[in-house]
Amino acid sequence: MTASVVPIPDDTVKDLERAFETWDRTAASSRAAAAEELRLAFVERFPLAAWPTMTLEQYALGQTVDGGTVCWWLEFHTKPVASMSGGSSAKHLIFKGSDGEWRYPKQYDSVEQAWRQVRAGFVEAFRLAGEGDADAIYDIGALYGAPALRMKALYMYFPNRFIPVCSFMHLHRFLERLGQQFDANWVLGTNVQLMDTLRTVPFLQPLSNQELGFFLYHWMDPQSAARMVKIAPGESARFWDDCLAGGYICVGWDEIGDLSQYATKDDFRRAFAEQFGAMYQHHESTLTRKANEVWTLRTLEPGDQVIANRGIGEVLAVGTVNDRGYEFRSDRAEYRHTLGVDWDTSQGRMIEPIGAWRTTTVSKISATQYRKIFGGGAGTTPGTGKTLAADDLYMDVENALRSRGQVVLYGPPGTGKTFLARRAAVWFLEGASRSPSATALLGDDTVIAAREQHYSGTPQLTRVTFHPSYTYEDFVEGFRPHATGQGGLELRLADGVFKRVCAAALQAPEVPHVVLIDEINRGNIAKIFGELITLIEHDKRGLTVTLPQSGDQFTVPANVFIVATMNTADRSIQLLDTALRRRFRFIELMPDSETLHGLDIAGLALGDFLDHLNETLRGKVGRDRQIGHAVFFQHGAVINTPEAFADVFRHELLPLVQEYLYDNYTELAEVFGPDIVDPDRQRITANLEDPVTLCAVLAEHFDARS
Repeated sequence: MTASVVPIPDDTVKDLERAFETWDRTAASSRAAAAEELRLAFVERFPLAAWPTMTLEQYALGQTVDGGTVCWWLEFHTKPVASMSGGSSAKHLIFKGSDGEWRYPKQYDSVEQAWRQVRAGFVEAFRLAGEGDADAIYDIGALYGAPALRMKALYMYFPNRFIPVCSFMHLHRFLERLGQQFDANWVLGTNVQLMDTLRTVPFLQPLSNQELGFFLYHWMDPQSAARMVKIAPGESARFWDDCLAGGYICVGWDEIGDLSQYATKDDFRRAFAEQFGAMYQHHESTLTRKANEVWTLRTLEPGDQVIANRGIGEVLAVGTVNDRGYEFRSDRAEYRHTLGVDWDTSQGRMIEPIGAWRTTTVSKISATQYRKIFGGGAGTTPGTGKTLAADDLYMDVENALRSRGQVVLYGPPGTGKTFLARRAAVWFLEGASRSPSATALLGDDTVIAAREQHYSGTPQLTRVTFHPSYTYEDFVEGFRPHATGQGGLELRLADGVFKRVCAAALQAPEVPHVVLIDEINRGNIAKIFGELITLIEHDKRGLTVTLPQSGDQFTVPANVFIVATMNTADRSIQLLDTALRRRFRFIELMPDSETLHGLDIAGLALGDFLDHLNETLRGKVGRDRQIGHAVFFQHGAVINTPEAFADVFRHELLPLVQEYLYDNYTELAEVFGPDIVDPDRQRITANLEDPVTLCAVLAEHFDARS
């Protein structure tokens, strides 16, 4: 389970040494002493001998208990020892929600049964840790859903066997930097491996494990990129003075209660829809969007950035999320959802108005918006020196490529699949999340286009489009007709696109090569890939097969990656070849109205219009046949005139919906209303001819008035 330690690369040892020379060990020792006092106080209050008979009331969050519970101490009171912040209370396995109901894993019939199993799991884990057998703890099923809690608890009782790092991601980043191979699924094993690796460095050997933990975060920040969101502190920023003085940001929707009571995001969404359904006219898309805004406060981590805004054109300050994290503050009269933030008012400024901020309390800051607000590329965030984190979709693409080697972006038309694929390919070739300069590119479409053109002239980025006539001969190899000198034709064996890319990749094994396949589902995939369907598997890279036509030995190198797109309006993902589905990661791209919210066209709220239209279409033709947000973009910008909207509606949107509904004018009238469609005469009404009237009619029908 726990991987063996290999020598740390020489340049990394030198990097560690430089960090050690700049480290204030005296201050760290003082911090370590204070942390040790807290740890000992925890052990005194909850001794190991008390665990076999410990009560649920002594253990779980969500109760008022004098002196606090085990879980309260671990997550909140002993943060200076090791942080396990972030996520929901489900990471504690059992907790009491603000409604007074117990939450526990679904495999148990009652909270009493759940507690007996969880308690027994901890007792066994502590016994095994005391015997030095961390690997055996992996098999304790009752503790599977609580890796950070398990790690923190074990460190509290056995500080000489582990180091105070509880985060999966942090452990992985440290070990990667130290040149180690590890089991990505085993937090305790990676923790022990990290400790053993560091103990091979002579100048680190005198440090206590607590000091080692502090030194690690001095040496490198495993969260190299920071997410940035904007959060409005009330209408017209009316709570800004409270936020600035108290060191937090706050939002409303208080009726939903403490977010930490919800085990999962889906649980929260359901509760939010029940609580606020009437407020948002029970529009599913609006409820989901607003629920996501509130839940963002639970997902932000220390080091992430928050812009406090007033209206659509003023930044009040930029702040850094601190260890206080999310807190539901009952002492506030309203706007009780808070997030601890260290504010920097020197970043306040007037900016070019961002329309989407008009209707959102919380929204993420894209690389393009960052560039508009702060100028220059999306390099490092103010006050942190961290790179602005790429959008989650780019991170998903990178993770898919590094773990599987190939990914398919799928979804309805107009959801930006090709747009994202092209940008993600360039970003990946530039180093992706491992390169600050790569993410900076995402904020400048001109630079992205230039880099794409640069790579397209080499085998590093190759674009193809599959279609019904595309063949194995085009993709791998085959006999192709060539003109002879006498005006005739002869068949010659020729390498296909993918074979040529693989040959180039073999010559430069350290350089990534990306094959971008548009419309992958329009070709006969089984025939096009042939025997390659096996070789592209991540664990089959480097194996060879004999190609049937040339007899060549062929291999797919590990540095060849495939990014493909698929339109689900043409063909459902369920209809794809099973072998293909097993070998690709699939990332769904659905309509994203976020960039449209706050935009008004002659009284029509564009974002609400798209949300409510798609809600109707999902009920009639399914989620694969919705309208993508990209239909409202022209030349990289959102359309902003009634005339431009009417043109898109007449010639793109309406014909697409007609196709979805098989020209059934009765259903078409149900979608767009009788003022747009006359079902009796089976025609479109004259209201379509006047752009302003069209916008007004649609705003009324879809309840999308701005």
